[in-house]
Amino acid sequence: MAHSTFPQDLPVPKDDGACNHLTNAALPSIALISTGNSSSPVDLSQLQDLTIVFCYPRTGAPDEVVPASWDAIPGARGCTPQACSFRDNLPTLKDYGVKNLYGLSTQSTEYQKEVHDRLHLPYELLSDEGLEFVKAMRLPTIDWEGKQLVKRTTLAVENGKVVKYWYPVFPPDRNVLDVLDWLKGR
Repeated sequence: MAHSTFPQDLPVPKDDGACNHLTNAALPSIALISTGNSSSPVDLSQLQDLTIVFCYPRTGAPDEVVPASWDAIPGARGCTPQACSFRDNLPTLKDYGVKNLYGLSTQSTEYQKEVHDRLHLPYELLSDEGLEFVKAMRLPTIDWEGKQLVKRTTLAVENGKVVKYWYPVFPPDRNVLDVLDWLKGR
């Protein structure tokens, strides 16, 4: 199945309270490598302007068959549709004051660069391969095939603090519309 669509019968994630601590949480000063410039890491805690960071578990490789075990995890499937919906709505996000947009996963920068180029993303992806940011922020994770991955969570950050979060995020391709609804009411 194409990675840009997902089955309609996926299990829906439930809010387990794993992100309740995030409102007004200060971001840690951690240098994250971006797909744009690996020699100039991004420290999200230093960005003063409104920044949206959507955290996603993983994107599949172009010819990868998505296993049933992945689809069985509530909220896991849909990283590519989520990334593309943010791509397609970036001008509107900017119209409503978003200065920076990033996707963040625990995949390597090299892996993310392929996705960035294949999906023609006009924003950068950040690698937290060592889970430093995920652990410091106490973001929820998924254990899958021996890897720890971040659960889908979106953060609105301003002046080094979380001003809004979305969790659980489902369906993933609608996340950007939820962000836009919040921005319009701000």
